[in-house]
Amino acid sequence: MQSLKKMLRKVLLIVLGLGVLVIVLLYSFNKSEGYRVGVPVKVSYKGYIIKTHEGQLNIGGLTNSAEGVLPTQWDFSVKDSDSQVLDDLETAISNGGRVKVFYKEKLVHLPWRGDTKYFVYQVEEVE
Repeated sequence: MQSLKKMLRKVLLIVLGLGVLVIVLLYSFNKSEGYRVGVPVKVSYKGYIIKTHEGQLNIGGLTNSAEGVLPTQWDFSVKDSDSQVLDDLETAISNGGRVKVFYKEKLVHLPWRGDTKYFVYQVEEVE
């Protein structure tokens, strides 16, 4: 009986360790990197329990949908620690200016990190 408990503990620890390892890998690696140019439409701080910064960029063009013709929007997230990015986006929204946003796409969407897989880490004004 005692050895069965020890074996179950070892199996549980191994499964837990593998779970933590998978989450760390998903948290760390990027699927792609790039940039998009457009006009930032909004940045909001939202969530029920875990709050994240979410934004939208109007990248131009129109999309047909059941609701009619809509401007093409690109959704992204911003880490809490990137206060300069949030300030740059707020300035661009206030001025109505176009920006170039640099992002990293994560492998999967982790709900406590943001609503999207796209994380903006740098913003530049476009003339």
